[in-house]
Amino acid sequence: MQEHDLSFVRTEMAIAEAPPRSAQGTGHWLRTNLFSSVTDSVLTIVGVVVLILIIPPLVDWLFLSAQWTGTDRTFCATTVQGGIRPDGWSGACWAFVGDKLQQFIYGRYPFSERWRVDLVAALFVVLLVPLLIPKVPRKGLNALLLFIIFPIVAFFLLLGGWFGLPHVETPLWGGMMITLIVSFVGISASLPCGIILALGRRSRLPVVKTVCVAFIELIRGVPLITVLFMASVMLPLFLPAGTYFDKLLRAIVGVAIFASAYMAEVIRGGLQAIPKGQFEGADSLGLTYTQKMRLVILPQAIKLVIPGIVSEFIGLFKDTTLVSIIGMFDLLGSVQQNFHDATWATAQTPMTGLVFAGFIYFVFCAGMSRYSMFMERRLDTGHKR
Repeated sequence: MQEHDLSFVRTEMAIAEAPPRSAQGTGHWLRTNLFSSVTDSVLTIVGVVVLILIIPPLVDWLFLSAQWTGTDRTFCATTVQGGIRPDGWSGACWAFVGDKLQQFIYGRYPFSERWRVDLVAALFVVLLVPLLIPKVPRKGLNALLLFIIFPIVAFFLLLGGWFGLPHVETPLWGGMMITLIVSFVGISASLPCGIILALGRRSRLPVVKTVCVAFIELIRGVPLITVLFMASVMLPLFLPAGTYFDKLLRAIVGVAIFASAYMAEVIRGGLQAIPKGQFEGADSLGLTYTQKMRLVILPQAIKLVIPGIVSEFIGLFKDTTLVSIIGMFDLLGSVQQNFHDATWATAQTPMTGLVFAGFIYFVFCAGMSRYSMFMERRLDTGHKR
């Protein structure tokens, strides 16, 4: 058999060559993402035209023609002394937002006691940020401080009446303060309660399963505004004479109950997505039901439904605006309440206030959404990164 000598053996990797000019640069990106087909090209052109029609007037109204300072409506009115403005147009009345900003944040909380609200907000940020950063250690202690100790401290600080602090009734609370309190308590309570309800609905015990199913379906069958109305108006009618529950407490309980029912279905979806082999594997190791759920099943189920959980949190945060039905004024309610102030009654005031409130809600909701995406990437165990 004839032997062939190897005339060349490569001893090092070939030098990578640059991609062709047609496959790189701005032109390639435009062709690939915006003009890859006739349909994409038409949609791109239409989108650019729409942006050209919308963005310049919007920027002009928000910033260029806006009134940033002032003490009353005359600074934002379309009419000025001696007649109408030359262009008949005025921009956003940010002077109104600046003048009412304190009320938008604190409601009617006494001015001299607002340092208590600031202190609670600072404590919340100090405890929340380390919990959200994966590399920070002692998560258990951090969670204990945030979800157990912090609410107790915040209760005594905000309500007062102890340790020499003046008592501030909850009807004086309002603005962003109410929005954050109701949403924080609702979010903190809905996840653990939703997990318990989801496990109860999958239970083999008939009584437990029936109670959980009835609770979930009943709450999910009515709108949140009905739950709040029942908690505020109807509940006192079924209580003994002289029994009184604070209006804010009723709102918090109503929101938490409503969110828990929806969260239970999200968690149940994650539990049903876990393969049967995971349950059997945990049973083969001799784990108890509690150990199996805590160590094997729930971590996987919760990871699968992170987008659904965060969607519920975002919806709950926005649904806090409905507390106005029981006479409490959150951020949006405080903004709308000030539309009736004759000092700032202009054509631009309502729209400016609503844009301001919408921007605040967007910042919080977008922040929760981005953090959800970060956690999904971090917990991803697939091959695609």
